Amino acid sequence: MAGRFAPRPTRAPARGGDAVVPRQVPAPGRVRVWVPDGPLDLGLVLGPLRRGPGDPTFRTMPDGSVWRATLTPCGPGTLRVTARGGEVRGEAWGPGAEWLLEQLPRMLGADDDPSAFVPRHRLLAVTAHRRPGLRLGRTGLVLESLIPSVLEQKVTTLEAYQAWRVLVRKFGEPAPGPAPGGMCAMPSARTWAMIPSWEWHLAGVDDKRASTILRAVRVAARLEEAAGMDAAAARERLELVSGIGPWTSAETVQRSHGAADAVTVGDLHLPGIVGFALGGNRYADDAEMLRLLEPYAGQRHRAARLVLLSGRVPARRAPRMAPRGIERL
Repeated sequence: MAGRFAPRPTRAPARGGDAVVPRQVPAPGRVRVWVPDGPLDLGLVLGPLRRGPGDPTFRTMPDGSVWRATLTPCGPGTLRVTARGGEVRGEAWGPGAEWLLEQLPRMLGADDDPSAFVPRHRLLAVTAHRRPGLRLGRTGLVLESLIPSVLEQKVTTLEAYQAWRVLVRKFGEPAPGPAPGGMCAMPSARTWAMIPSWEWHLAGVDDKRASTILRAVRVAARLEEAAGMDAAAARERLELVSGIGPWTSAETVQRSHGAADAVTVGDLHLPGIVGFALGGNRYADDAEMLRLLEPYAGQRHRAARLVLLSGRVPARRAPRMAPRGIERL
C-alpha cells in the first residue's frame, strides 16, 4: 500500500560529489469510504467506462480493484476503487484526487434508482434478478466519454479501441500516484487540438472523425457545462457540434450522466439484439427496437443493458467486419 513503508535512506554521494537521487515512494492517497444503499457490482457499473482491454485509462486487478486515470476539472487524477463487505473504498492521487472522491458515489450510481425499472418481459426480470448490482453511474465528465464515442463512429470496435489506446498513450499524461504501469489520463482539450494530422492517420482515424473531435475540443468548456444539465438538454448541446448525432450523444450521456433512458439508435447491432431478445426478430430496425422498449420509457437504456447482459443474442451469420487499417495506407 502506498505510504505504508518508510522511504529508503539516502545513499552516500557518488564519486565526483554528485549525490544519488533517493528512491521515491508515492505519497499516500486521499481516501473515502462510502456505503451504497444496495448491491453494487463494480464490474457492471464501471465496465462501460473501459474502451477495450488495452485502455490506458482503465485497469482491473486480480484482487478485484478497479483503477481509473482521469482528467478532472482540477487536473489529472488516479482513482482506485475496491468493494468489501458492503462498503466501497476509494483512494485517489494527483491534483484531481479530491474531485474524484467527491464524485465517487455518483460515479458508482448513487443517483440511480434501479427500483424505477419494472420488467415486463421474463428475460429482463430474470436478468435483473441475477444482476442486482447493476447501477448506472454518472462520471460528470463529458469529453472523457464523447471523444472515444466519436472514435467509435462507423468503424469496428477493434479500430476504435486501437485509436483511443494509441492517442492516449502518446499524448496523455502519466497517471499520478502508484498506478499500474502504462496508465495515462486522457489529453487535455488543448492537447487534442494540437495533434498533427499525420498522428490521427497513424492511429487509424479518418479525417471525418478527427475533424469532429477537433470541433468538439474547440468548444470544450461549453460541452463540459452540459454535465450540469439534464440528459436531454445535454444531448441537444452536444448535437450542435457538426459530426455529433443521436448515436454519439446517447453513448456519451449514458456515461457522463448515467442517463437511464438514453437508448442508442443508429447502432449496427443493437436493434437486432433487442429485437431478437424481446420479440424474436433478429432483423429489427431502430423503429422496431423503440417499439419493443416503449413499455420501459424512462428506463430504456437500462432495459437495453439488461438485454445485453442476458446473453440472448442471435447467432452470427456472417464474418466480422474486417478493420480497414487506414494507418497502413
